[in-house]
Amino acid sequence: MGNMVKKNALRAGTVTAGTTLMMLMSSPAFAVTPDDGDDPGPGLSIVETLGLYVALPIVLFLVIAGLVMLGGESDNPILARKATGKAAGEATGEKVAAGKPQQS
Repeated sequence: MGNMVKKNALRAGTVTAGTTLMMLMSSPAFAVTPDDGDDPGPGLSIVETLGLYVALPIVLFLVIAGLVMLGGESDNPILARKATGKAAGEATGEKVAAGKPQQS
């Protein structure tokens, strides 16, 4: 049991050291001196920033959610049962005997 704890501690230490090293290597301190060819454009205004990072993701979420909900609607009783979690008769209003819909 003690050997397993040592292995886990060594693994955790290795992962922590590796992560720390990667973070230090990618720190912005290396970006102080601009490289040749850097040509930054004008900054974004507050409205542009909010639109790009707040409004656009919300709109995309709503569009995708709407498409998923539209694709989930079905006239097929078997698909309706799967979507609603109800038996076929409950989902379509038909009488059900032994799991098979009866014709009225």
